Amino acid sequence: MTDLGYTVPLIPYLSSAWLIPLVALALTQAAVLATSIYFHRALAHGAIRVHPIADVGFRLVLWLTTGQRRQQWVAVHRKHHTFTDREGDPHSPRLLGFWRVQLLNAYYYAREASNAATLRKFAPDLPEDWLDRYVCRYGVMGVLIGTALACWTLGFWVGLAAALLHAVLYVFVAAPLINGLGHLRGGQNFTDNTAYNWQLLSYVTGGESLHNNHHAHPKAPKFSVRRREFDPSWMVIRVLVATRLIVVLGASVRLS
Repeated sequence: MTDLGYTVPLIPYLSSAWLIPLVALALTQAAVLATSIYFHRALAHGAIRVHPIADVGFRLVLWLTTGQRRQQWVAVHRKHHTFTDREGDPHSPRLLGFWRVQLLNAYYYAREASNAATLRKFAPDLPEDWLDRYVCRYGVMGVLIGTALACWTLGFWVGLAAALLHAVLYVFVAAPLINGLGHLRGGQNFTDNTAYNWQLLSYVTGGESLHNNHHAHPKAPKFSVRRREFDPSWMVIRVLVATRLIVVLGASVRLS
């Protein structure tokens, strides 16, 4: 159908539909890298120290893309390390089954994150500050604002579809694969723990799928220990070290 010399598209934004998977993947990778670098390596294990400017940046990125709060994430993760694949582990596939962790990982996380006793015991070193109290406290609000920004930037339908696809990738694919598959089967460099490595998955999980390496050396800032292994988060950390936004505290491990 034409009007005034131009064609009216039958499906609005069809020409921009190719942006949906690209933006969704970009959002998921931003969330995965921020989770791995800030929540995991900096706060949970103290392998790196983050400059206050980068600290605020990481927290806002995670608030807008995941809605997660630092005290909750750190407490749940530290409890996981304390009771790895034993009674008390918040999300062990050996206790709960692979598919329950894969499909319901967000539920198990939320259940443990809402446990005040878990936060007091496993994250006493992370008292709330003004950003926690007045901004990051409302996780749903962060996700809604992030979605609104995507819609404003890309157009309503493209932005909404990209945000929804990102949520599926982060909540039902990336995070549960690390917790589920990473504690079920795979390769091992170290036999002193029940976690496993998945080298290919590490490319899209910020290095987190080198899970056996991490459980063997939790305070190591770099998760890869062999030449054929790749840790994307370590590449970002090196850039931020060069800009003095991160200081590496832990020692990396190297195997032949």
